[in-house]
Amino acid sequence: MLSVASTARVYLYMQAVDMRRSYDGLHAIIQSEFTRDIRQGDYFMFINRRRDRIKIIWWDKDGLAIFMKRLESGSIQRPIVDSNSKSLIIDHAELSMLLTGIDISNIKRRKRFDVPPEIPST
Repeated sequence: MLSVASTARVYLYMQAVDMRRSYDGLHAIIQSEFTRDIRQGDYFMFINRRRDRIKIIWWDKDGLAIFMKRLESGSIQRPIVDSNSKSLIIDHAELSMLLTGIDISNIKRRKRFDVPPEIPST
C-alpha cells in the first residue's frame, strides 16, 4: 500500500489518461494542467477511461516515483464534482478509500477543526 503523509496534497486529475504514459508524459500533464512544481511534495493521481487502473506520481527526494494499481475486477469510483474542473484535491484518507474500493461519495464526515491550506503565490 502507498504511504502518503497526512500533510501532503493529492491532486486527482478528472480526465481519463492513457496508462501507457510514463514519467515524462504524466509530468507533462502536471506542468500544463496543474501548473505545479512536482518537487514540492504533492502527489498527482491519474485514472484511465475504464477506471480499472490508477497511477500516482510524486517526487521522492531525488527523482520521480510512480505507484500503479490494476484492478482484476470492478472499477474505481471517481469522485463526483459539480463543476467542469480538471482536477480535485483529495486528502490521504480519501486516497486510501479510493484505493481500497470505498465509494467516497457516500461518506459523511463529522466536523473537525482544520487549518486552511496555504496557497502559494505565483
